[in-house]
Amino acid sequence: MVVNIKDLAVKLDSSVEEITKVLNELDFGYDKENLQVDDDIAELIEDELGTTKSDVDVVAGKVEESLEREIVKSQRKKTAGKDSNKNQSKAKDVATLPTKVDKLEIGDVISVKELAEKTGVNAARIIGELMKNGIIANINQQLDIETATVIMAEFGVELKRMNTTGTTDDFIEQNLSAIAGDDDVADLITRPPIITVMGHVDHGKTKLLDTIRSANVVDGESGGITQHIGAYQVEKNGKLITFLDTPGHEAFTEMRSRGAKVTDIAILVVSAAEGVKPTTIEAINHAKEAGVPIIVAVNKIDLPAANPDKVKAELAEYGLQPEEWGGDTIMVSVSALTGEGIDTLLDMILLVAEVQNLKANPSRKAVGTVIETHLDPGFGPVATVIINTGTLNIGDTVVVGDAYGKIKVMMNHAKKKYKNAPPSTPVLIAGLSKSPQTGDILQVLEDEKTARDYALHVATFRNDQRITSATTMVDLAQKIKTGEMQVLKVILKTDTKGSFEAIKQSLEKVHHDEVMIKIIHSGVGNIKESDIAMASASDAILLGFHVEIPQQLEKSIERYGVIVKNYKIIYDLIEDTKKLLSGLLTPEIVVVELGKAEVRQVFLTKKKEMIVGLKLTNGILQKGCKVRVLRKGEVVGEGRIITLQRIDKQVDEMKAENECGIKYTGSIPVEEGDILEAYKTEERQKTL
Repeated sequence: MVVNIKDLAVKLDSSVEEITKVLNELDFGYDKENLQVDDDIAELIEDELGTTKSDVDVVAGKVEESLEREIVKSQRKKTAGKDSNKNQSKAKDVATLPTKVDKLEIGDVISVKELAEKTGVNAARIIGELMKNGIIANINQQLDIETATVIMAEFGVELKRMNTTGTTDDFIEQNLSAIAGDDDVADLITRPPIITVMGHVDHGKTKLLDTIRSANVVDGESGGITQHIGAYQVEKNGKLITFLDTPGHEAFTEMRSRGAKVTDIAILVVSAAEGVKPTTIEAINHAKEAGVPIIVAVNKIDLPAANPDKVKAELAEYGLQPEEWGGDTIMVSVSALTGEGIDTLLDMILLVAEVQNLKANPSRKAVGTVIETHLDPGFGPVATVIINTGTLNIGDTVVVGDAYGKIKVMMNHAKKKYKNAPPSTPVLIAGLSKSPQTGDILQVLEDEKTARDYALHVATFRNDQRITSATTMVDLAQKIKTGEMQVLKVILKTDTKGSFEAIKQSLEKVHHDEVMIKIIHSGVGNIKESDIAMASASDAILLGFHVEIPQQLEKSIERYGVIVKNYKIIYDLIEDTKKLLSGLLTPEIVVVELGKAEVRQVFLTKKKEMIVGLKLTNGILQKGCKVRVLRKGEVVGEGRIITLQRIDKQVDEMKAENECGIKYTGSIPVEEGDILEAYKTEERQKTL
């Protein structure tokens, strides 16, 4: 049976509009053309419009029953004609119902419909519970997470806020911190520290790592030098430590330049017999600029020429003061050959890691960083990845920079296969569409189509970036001028140490209260690949004096988009640096007084504007200028001249001894007799 809504309105002493509003809010269907509604719904409307707080539970129950009937009807319509057997139809109806879950992660808002689908709780029951709590809702109603949490608790479902992750733009720009997002503190657990081992090529770096993991990789490699990045874990006192062995410092800097900070602690290996080398200094500068704690391993103490104290004294000159000398740098004497001091070194690593309180969430989707990539004859494109947060599983769909795919194989350095990899675990993965780049970010996504779209966006972005990556001195000056950077970082390469000292002294004389020059790295000799990578990672400029820039580095300079300037005359180097620094100075705001005018008449006053007649007594007035409003000699407010008019013509400027009309807006209405002091502000660039 149906009921006419007009008759229902008369019966309830209400209006048709009020009744249809309730019908729409409850998402009930009705005949809009003939204004008719089913009698069971009409009964609910009667209860709804006459409901008091005391019987809202009854109404909620009836709404729930009605919605359940609607849902059953809907399900029957969907399966009608597909199965002639009624038992099969009923079985299908039951099969389409979602299974109830106990826990669910959601975003900040969720609709009733989506909540019902994801939790398996009937939408009618959710709406009924909302009504019990005084919330009139329909199936499309958006609920905030707080409301949804309270409501779903009644059904034994625990809701949790989904961790915040980065946007598509963050992934395109490979912003690791934004992609990883923020996790609930309750979900965080302690993760193993990630250690990068750095140092001079002949100081026993690889042998030290070989001793730590009790496996020989030195014999199988040319000249004893690591050919690929090694990544593996060792155990000490029941705790895991992840080690990275970089082939030179370029890889370390490359990852940093791409926004990836995967290292927690840097181990600097220095030979007790040979002391500090140029490569050692370079490693120190790389680690300091990255803000990574340094532990020094003074190696080869078994040699007759070993002199650990001399090494410590040399390191102190570069800001690494040993703890026993009152500094804060941990230095451990070790022998990679005999194993002496290795246990102490590992203990110190765990101690520093404990102070850092390193944590991650293993229960979320994985985010990781590529530390090495190559083509494998058996697996195709493969990448060694450090898991930053979350857990990576076999079968996960991933996007890695401009590559994508499904994880088919996952194994460690010893080719032991993994089914899953928790935070800080290094794994080699296969199943990618192409080889990603070092420093690329891995992210687990829902499906392959989404992953492919992400990869395409990254590829397009990188192509555009390559076209527009070249940076000039003017670009950098403008960039820093508009930002908050007050330090100009410089990497300086010179032909001799004497030249370096002369340039350093000259640069130290270029100073200003708001700007400083910081030489983050220097060296004698030609510009190298590692210099370019460091300049990119540190937002520094690379200055050379009487050195060469090998032709093969031109592509790297273009790819990184760094400023590289080479000089033959010190004066030119200093003058160019001064010009660049001038762009760093905060502009000075100068107030320029224009003129004064007396308010002769107020013609029209609106809510925000006034039409005012003035007599300009001295100076000038300009369209758009600011004014102070003086009344009886005191400033009572400020405003602005929107337009200037001379007789019947609008003008941009008026001179003294003229009368004019203005359109005025300001913090206070003006009155006859007020004096307007006109002024403007200008930015004036400071110079050194």
